[in-house]
Amino acid sequence: MIIGAMLAGGSLGPFVDTASILIVIGGTFFAVMYQATLPTFLGHFGAMGKTFFPPVKKMEDMIERMVELAAMARKDGMMALEGQETPDKFFAKGMQLLVDGADEAKLVGQMEAEIEAMKVRHGDMQGCVKAWIDLAPAMGMIGTLVGLVIMLGNMSDPASIGPAMAVALLTTMYGAIIANVLFMPMLTKLENYSSYEVVYRQTVILGLRGIARGESPRNMQDQMVSLLAPKAQEKFEAAA
Repeated sequence: MIIGAMLAGGSLGPFVDTASILIVIGGTFFAVMYQATLPTFLGHFGAMGKTFFPPVKKMEDMIERMVELAAMARKDGMMALEGQETPDKFFAKGMQLLVDGADEAKLVGQMEAEIEAMKVRHGDMQGCVKAWIDLAPAMGMIGTLVGLVIMLGNMSDPASIGPAMAVALLTTMYGAIIANVLFMPMLTKLENYSSYEVVYRQTVILGLRGIARGESPRNMQDQMVSLLAPKAQEKFEAAA
């Protein structure tokens, strides 16, 4: 839509200015880098990539596998879980704790600590993305002031007024586009993915606790399915 509006003027040429790009994108890039540790700064680019290629973890598949393993453990003991295939590393780690003889308290404590560590990591990455949202408009405003200073300093030269005004206006536009069109949707998606990951892992813990207690696989399934959306619950109800 934005590009279409630009093209309505004939071409994108008037909306491209090297000085404005350097001020807004370059300035924001280094400002974000200054406020974060280098590993976090470098890592947040990979996190942004997940907004386009998110890791898919299906809750329904995890629940089905958890119920299968619960039935196996109830019938043949915890050692039967050794080497069994699991949907993800977090699930596999919890399963290995059960095989190694961890009790419910130790299992829950260690797995919840891992969830908290994940929240911190995700928060750091999201903080970098949020910094782009906060700083890009500020850099746009700085570019506007730079352009105005150049323009007012060369009022005697009419030929210099146009380029200076372009810098003044385009930096503001670049800052608004970067913050509101690019990075704000990214941040929202990352926050949503993080929330889903927390619920997913908490559901894994719920299932592992059921296995540790020797609960009925059907009861475990009912508990985990209750956390799903209504349409997803219907799938399990139909299979029952």
